[in-house]
Amino acid sequence: MPSLGDLLRDWHQGAQAVARGDWDCALRLFSIVSEPPARVSFNVGCVHLLAGDPEAALRAFDQAVTKDACLAVGFLQRGMANFQLERFQEALSDFQHTLAQLRDNTAIDYTQLGLRFKLQAWEVLFNVAAVQSQLGLWAKAACSLGDAISKGPERAHNDLDIALGQVQKQVPLQPRQVPRGEVFRPHRWQVEHLEPVDFLGKAKVLASTLPADSQGVALPQPQALEARGEARPGATAWARDTAPGRAGTPAAPGHPLTRRWSSAPARLGSTSRTRQSPSRVPTGSRLASRFLQGRCWPGGPALAPPRNPPVLG
Repeated sequence: MPSLGDLLRDWHQGAQAVARGDWDCALRLFSIVSEPPARVSFNVGCVHLLAGDPEAALRAFDQAVTKDACLAVGFLQRGMANFQLERFQEALSDFQHTLAQLRDNTAIDYTQLGLRFKLQAWEVLFNVAAVQSQLGLWAKAACSLGDAISKGPERAHNDLDIALGQVQKQVPLQPRQVPRGEVFRPHRWQVEHLEPVDFLGKAKVLASTLPADSQGVALPQPQALEARGEARPGATAWARDTAPGRAGTPAAPGHPLTRRWSSAPARLGSTSRTRQSPSRVPTGSRLASRFLQGRCWPGGPALAPPRNPPVLG
């Protein structure tokens, strides 16, 4: 069973063939659709009318109004097919069905359904008068034209007055129909989604700009930004030195621990060493354990006991 996408694709391509005037291609594409909806059957009937085959058009319009009994424009076009076949009673019945589907409205706009056509009540009444003129019902035809003049816009009054004069002279009228080449088309948003869309995109491999440490490639770390939003020089090294879970990593020269412990000998009264190399400054738990043992850093002086211990008693 064909998918909805296949139906929309064939329908769209068939409508494009109608716009080009390629009736055979349009019929072939519309015929591919299995169990076509009412609008596709309507399109088939319109193409047969354009190709000069009212018999085939009549069968297609029969299918359209059977599937959608409220398709007023389907009854209008079926009336046209019967009119071309000189079945005037059937044509009159179809035009009257069209008026019934209008439900006392002045017009039905089919643009939202994909057909660029606005069915006007006065045009349907004009077609009724055209069939009545073919049947020799001149008085009824004049009455129908009078109703069309009362419901039609001012721009149509001139044409209706001319038609009324022809009826008074007993000249038959020709009915009006959907403009040549106009058929139902699928919605534009449906056509736009016919092609597959790749929502995930293509995978890309990005090379890391961070150096590798002894345990593997260093993971990206957040960078400190200046006020203007640019990365501060040395921000990457700072973030790597202070990353959680890396107690054994030496601190950077500007790290607070380095400044703190490098000035420790001066505070403790030692003159043998004024600054400790940053690479030998312990961090984390080892720093705490050495401090409890009386050693500030490897090779540093021991903490001296107080000179004047308090005397108890």
